[in-house]
Amino acid sequence: MYYQYFGLKEAPFSIAVNPRYLFMSPRHRDALAHLLYGVGAGGGFILLTGEVGTGKTTINRCLLEQLPDNTDIAIILNPALNALELLATVCDELVIDYDRDNLTLKALTDKLHHFLLVNHVLGRKTVLLIDEAQHLDYDVLEQVRLLTNLETNSEKLLQIILIGQPELATMLARPELRQLNQRITARYNLEPLNLEETSAYIRHRLQVAGMAAGQEVFPPAVVRGIHRRTRGIPRLINVVCDRMLLGAYGRNQDKTDLSLLRLAAREVMGEEAQAPAPRASVRLAWSLAAAVLLLAGAAGWWLLERSRWDMDSLFSRQPSLAVEPAPAGPPPVPAQVAPVEPEPVVAASSTAEAPPQDDWLLPPLEALTTLWSLYSSAALPLNLCAGEKQEELVCVSGYAGTWDELAPFDRPLLLDMITPERFAAATLLLGMDERSAWVATANGPALVELGELGLSWSGSYRLLWHPPPGYSQSLALDDDSAVVARIADLFARLDGQEQALAGTRFTPALQTRVRLFQQEQGLKDDGVVGMQTLLRLNERLGISPTAAQARARLETAATVSAP
Repeated sequence: MYYQYFGLKEAPFSIAVNPRYLFMSPRHRDALAHLLYGVGAGGGFILLTGEVGTGKTTINRCLLEQLPDNTDIAIILNPALNALELLATVCDELVIDYDRDNLTLKALTDKLHHFLLVNHVLGRKTVLLIDEAQHLDYDVLEQVRLLTNLETNSEKLLQIILIGQPELATMLARPELRQLNQRITARYNLEPLNLEETSAYIRHRLQVAGMAAGQEVFPPAVVRGIHRRTRGIPRLINVVCDRMLLGAYGRNQDKTDLSLLRLAAREVMGEEAQAPAPRASVRLAWSLAAAVLLLAGAAGWWLLERSRWDMDSLFSRQPSLAVEPAPAGPPPVPAQVAPVEPEPVVAASSTAEAPPQDDWLLPPLEALTTLWSLYSSAALPLNLCAGEKQEELVCVSGYAGTWDELAPFDRPLLLDMITPERFAAATLLLGMDERSAWVATANGPALVELGELGLSWSGSYRLLWHPPPGYSQSLALDDDSAVVARIADLFARLDGQEQALAGTRFTPALQTRVRLFQQEQGLKDDGVVGMQTLLRLNERLGISPTAAQARARLETAATVSAP
């Protein structure tokens, strides 16, 4: 098969749902977070909508894996049922015994109510998940709504998740379904992938299938074309990429190109070749030119020459179908337009030049003062890094043997340095890429090669952060303290939810949300809230400045203070 031709272990773009190829974009993680919040809220409806092929089934699978062990779930995959059949299917899914010879809505509802009450007493949750819910009739939706009336004095006994295409949300907005619509506690519309996510998605599937590092089968221009053709819908991306790889194999090419993309789009999506109108107009123009030549005869040779010139000009005006247009970049500045303020431009460009070593090897107190100024306008405390909290800020010291160990910190870091003369110094690190780093100097941020920094770095670093009030140690499942409630509130704030997943007790729902956040941030997903998890959470919430934000502040300060 073609995948062997490209050095792959298996076909990477199968449309079958394979957990090994799970790709969770930020929007997929947001969708899953909303579903988890809805389940943890205890009762009501959760709504997930999205176009065909955007990954709703992927979210379903992830949700099932993330649900606590004390959850019973009934899954309805074929909603083309009447109200009686739907209730019977729910009872079958939950293994509820009922009289099959006496099927009535009341009998089935009573059986289901009894089951839910027993589950509640046992401390278990019950969830009903209905896929392709846009196919439900109005009377069936009304019956589903009535199921949420099964409740105790304190909470609903049944959580219902409706998953469907965007028309489901439109249907629920109808006046006759307003009672159901008002009971939706969490809703999310899953959008297609953007261009960056499309590129990451294709690369992810190829890597899982065994593609060698550094091998490029889909050049950036082709990826842009794929995103444009598929509109970022994962299922369409899969079928188009699969067909393109097969076409490249047939042509003995080691990379795909835009001609293969056009062919794949035409075959799997029913699209015609790009820009058919210009080709048709060219053929028509030639036909007309030939007719003119025949009618003009020998006396019209000059018309012939003119026609040929016109045809050449016509061809030169047609867009090339085999070359992807260059990516849009900043337009060139016209020669006659001069920058209004040349001084800031010069100053900004100078920050990208490597500064003299003395500029980024700062006195330790000066570097620490600059770091403190990014967090507070107060004077620098004398005992800032003596283990005491200052204005809700804590100074943390650490040691790293490689730059890779610092890469996860998206925040300003103070590096302990040693000058060539063996004196103590410090460097304020404001972000890194693969080979260089932004550092603070008297003239603002500047780029320095990591290799040059490494010659003076001792390996020690310091950072400032805002721990939640009362936080002193890692927190995990079943811990009970006021700090747990504060952490749960931070996650609710991150997700834009009014209700937190926990009070003072660390609940399974909060543990699941923590794990999801840790996976998103590339941390160990153990569900334990330690300093690394809180550092990332603070960065996401804007509680602490990121490296880029710190860089911008110092650059602004340098520009303002410049003569």
